[in-house]
Amino acid sequence: MEKDEILVIYGTEYREMTKALLERADLAGMIGDRKKRVGIKPNLVSAVSASEGATTHPEVVEGLLQYLKGHGFGEIAIMEGSWVGERTENAFQVCGYKDLAKEYGVELIDTQKEKAVSTDCGGMELNICRCAFDVDFMINVPVMKGHCQTRITCALKNMKGLIPNGEKRRFHTLGLHRPIAHLGVGIRQDFILVDSICGDLSFEDGGNPTVMNRLFAAADPVLCDAYVCKLMGYETKEVPYIGMAGKLGVGCADLGRACIREENRTGETAHTKMPDKERVMKLREVTEEVDSCSACYGYLIPALDMLEKEGLLKDFPEKVCIGQGFRGKSGVLGVGNCTKDFQYSLKGCPPTEMEMYEFLKGYLSGSAPKTIL
Repeated sequence: MEKDEILVIYGTEYREMTKALLERADLAGMIGDRKKRVGIKPNLVSAVSASEGATTHPEVVEGLLQYLKGHGFGEIAIMEGSWVGERTENAFQVCGYKDLAKEYGVELIDTQKEKAVSTDCGGMELNICRCAFDVDFMINVPVMKGHCQTRITCALKNMKGLIPNGEKRRFHTLGLHRPIAHLGVGIRQDFILVDSICGDLSFEDGGNPTVMNRLFAAADPVLCDAYVCKLMGYETKEVPYIGMAGKLGVGCADLGRACIREENRTGETAHTKMPDKERVMKLREVTEEVDSCSACYGYLIPALDMLEKEGLLKDFPEKVCIGQGFRGKSGVLGVGNCTKDFQYSLKGCPPTEMEMYEFLKGYLSGSAPKTIL
């Protein structure tokens, strides 16, 4: 497979689709020596079923494992770290990866428990989990989905699962887009296999899946994410880390130079429903966000969505403050431990989606207790 290629396949037999796509890409030829250690990086942001649109389907990774084993590759490790506030071991269990690892005899690495290495990533020092450097060939298996802070998340952003929790928090104080771009320099992606089966096109933690029944493969993470922007109706410039990564030499975002090859495309599968951008932006207007972690903000937006569907946001009296930028500051209404000095604050790092929903609903009804300082 060449750097300028994107290979696409449609269907509902996910294991077989995966193997067919990998044969077309000649993944075995790309890896070469059967003694090489292969790393697989899925997206297991939280302990939710892939059918919710947030996590990589285990059938896709199983098809990948069957392909690799069938071509003589034996040194394989699946590595991932869920977002802050979630335990990766729970995601491994709920999402079916513990069973996969046992059945196929592959190593399962929880990066939340890994030691980190300070690494120069194109002029920015980032802490990266050691396991990311202990493989000879890295296969990224992200989910194509929306993100309430960066609009999309796919190849480049999925590498955040290979940094420790403390570094994930720091990414947000650094502006999120710039460190994501530099992380692309620090962690090499040799092959990208995108789960575009039923990703949630609005929220990264799932709950509103859009059935697309599609997988696609790429060898350039920047080109891959530019293609995702096209599929989801965004301009590449609306996702700044893509252009930044391109300037750092991680890849090329020019889709005009891409060779896109599709298989099994039908009228039913040809159209991808676009994310409801106006709805997401309307929800964001209710918030005051400064350097919030993805998990915290990723729970707040769906909680506000539930309130909006009940007709409760139209009379919302205050903006909901969230993020590390509010540490040590005072205010009226906030969620998360970073707003603990506000008059009304919900504890948690992060509080869950339902906890935020109940807290904000209580605030609107006047039943939420004031913070005891």
